[in-house]
Amino acid sequence: MKLYIADAFTATRFSGNQAGVALLGTEDFPAEELMRALAGELKHSETAFVRQTGARAFHIRYFTPAEEVDLCGHATIAAFTVLRDTGAVSPGDYALHTRSGDLEIGVDPGAVWMDMAAPKDGQSFSPTEQADLYAAYGLSLADRPEGLEPQAVSTGLMDILLPVKDLDALNRAEQDEGAVTRLSKRYDVVGVHMFCPNTPDAAAHCRNFAPLYAIPEEAATGTSNGALTYYLYRRGLVRAGGENRFVQGEKMGKPSEILSRITEGTDGVKVRVGGRALPTLKCELLEG
Repeated sequence: MKLYIADAFTATRFSGNQAGVALLGTEDFPAEELMRALAGELKHSETAFVRQTGARAFHIRYFTPAEEVDLCGHATIAAFTVLRDTGAVSPGDYALHTRSGDLEIGVDPGAVWMDMAAPKDGQSFSPTEQADLYAAYGLSLADRPEGLEPQAVSTGLMDILLPVKDLDALNRAEQDEGAVTRLSKRYDVVGVHMFCPNTPDAAAHCRNFAPLYAIPEEAATGTSNGALTYYLYRRGLVRAGGENRFVQGEKMGKPSEILSRITEGTDGVKVRVGGRALPTLKCELLEG
């Protein structure tokens, strides 16, 4: 296999969110133990293992250092950027099979766009449950913006979307990893996507936490911002047909820009997430 590291959701080297990319060509996936071990060796939040299944079709599996996950937005953007930049694909549309479902990928000369899975609301939370969520970050219900409440939402992976009223609350949040891990298990979610909406420069500034999957904090998460796009759309804070900008990773010193679009159709709404990526390293797996 050919191994790469790419910075996703950025055009600046060593910024954004890093992902491992393993290109398999048309070969079958290696053993799960090897993919999991390799993801642990690369030490990034996700590594995408990519095999080509047809002229314009691919199958990707995603591994964290702990286990396989159904879908990863930033690793998908990274993977198709590497495929484009190595000449394996040219600009156009491609079919992608994942454990989360079949998606369409749009490869542009300067960006990659991916369909999210059909959006759906998960559970809402009682006032006591909301207080527990905020307390896990050293915050309280006083930090919740008026008119918005936490909600579990999925566009491929179920996350708890946790609104805060201003950038000060977003920046001073301090995660209790044990508490967030327990809450993630209790509510059967990947993690928590905290956001401050309606900032002057973006639809929202965000922070993402998934300690249950050995990711204390992540600099850019495509699936979570896809879910957030749907959450904001349902509440009239973003419109169909426009392009939305989300800023994430600032607290980690890795500012990232995630873009999204939402369209309305007879079969419901569709969310697409996109961004730029920059391959930074090429590696070789040695025989051993």
